[in-house]
Amino acid sequence: MPNQEVEVLVVGGGQSGLAMSEHLSDCGLPHLVLERHRIAERWRSERWDSLVANGPAWHDRFPGLEFGDLAPDAFASKDQIAEYFEAYAEKIAAPIRTGVEVTSVQRKPGQHGFRVETSEGTIDARFVVAATGPFQRPVIPPIIPGDAGPEQIHSSTYRNPEQLPEGAVLVVGAGSSGVQIAEELRRSGRSVYLSVGPHDRPPRRYRGRDFVWWLGVLGKWDAETPPRGAEHVTIAVSGARGGQTVDFRALADLGINLVGLTSSFDNGTIRFAPDLGTNIADGDANYLSLLEEADAYIERYGLDLPEEPEAHELGPDPECVTDPMLELDLAAAGVTSIVWATGYAVDYGWLQVDALDEQGRPAHRRGISTEPGVYFLGLPWLARRGSSFIWGVWHDAKFVADHIAIQSTYQGH
Repeated sequence: MPNQEVEVLVVGGGQSGLAMSEHLSDCGLPHLVLERHRIAERWRSERWDSLVANGPAWHDRFPGLEFGDLAPDAFASKDQIAEYFEAYAEKIAAPIRTGVEVTSVQRKPGQHGFRVETSEGTIDARFVVAATGPFQRPVIPPIIPGDAGPEQIHSSTYRNPEQLPEGAVLVVGAGSSGVQIAEELRRSGRSVYLSVGPHDRPPRRYRGRDFVWWLGVLGKWDAETPPRGAEHVTIAVSGARGGQTVDFRALADLGINLVGLTSSFDNGTIRFAPDLGTNIADGDANYLSLLEEADAYIERYGLDLPEEPEAHELGPDPECVTDPMLELDLAAAGVTSIVWATGYAVDYGWLQVDALDEQGRPAHRRGISTEPGVYFLGLPWLARRGSSFIWGVWHDAKFVADHIAIQSTYQGH
């Protein structure tokens, strides 16, 4: 693929790259999508075996194609999602090349466009879209030394309970990944400790509607700034086992030992912040607030939806919350492995243009970067709360494609 020229180069062949390709085609813009592995590779090889989507099939998809083998309210498995994106690429005839890695993007001196170096040669592109998404570099906080004893892995490399050595497990992080992994490990017979930090905890369903529907009709998917000023808010929600509300009291009843935010480690003992009760209470407040807003919406519009008063009843806090464990001797507790469900960082080392801030994060407005001709797609809060979700990235891609089309017209005049 030496010395090729293209109008728009899209880097990344996951949900963001495919959404971008569809809208670029609709705008009549010649383009090429490069993917270093396979289409939707992260769904294939960087997720645990039993993972399903966190949203129902009617919602977590692109508008142009349904999940043909799933009921609308079912939750697609990771393999079904990968197959869905493969089918979508074929449906839109996406000009995608797999197995090609982009190693650098640099502006061409004194000209419009960029010189792109890849594992298969050089490409000149007038516009570049970074559609590699937010899950680029797994983050493990430097709290416990690697030689401390327990095996330590990130949730991106966790596959199933049999993968881990026999013994108890500490799961750090209580977002969607952490709670699902902790529950799976506990149901397999493991002794499990779950480190719970600040989080939002929506109901899975309420009064006959999934929480994604409620966030939609209440306008919350369209929020343009993160709550509490945070760049990322951990959401404890799950589609596992048919989709159930994440309830930390129920997890404690299952036998999971809840602890606070993991804070430090010394001489075989890990310490937890005394914030477990506060984190649980704040998650409960978020949960109850959404119920109240839903009730008000139903009353306002006269909807005939079944009442669900029991959803407002939380029950007493378990002992692990009222009398929290503040430290744990890992060896004495038999902890042989730690799963860090602590998220990801972006990595744009290949993007060697003035499109990043001092911390290496994208500098942009709705995906339009500070470097003319460079665009971002698939990031949390790119334009709104829904931006990093399957359906959300599709709508963001339309805005970006329209902007590229306008700029292409100016440059071509």
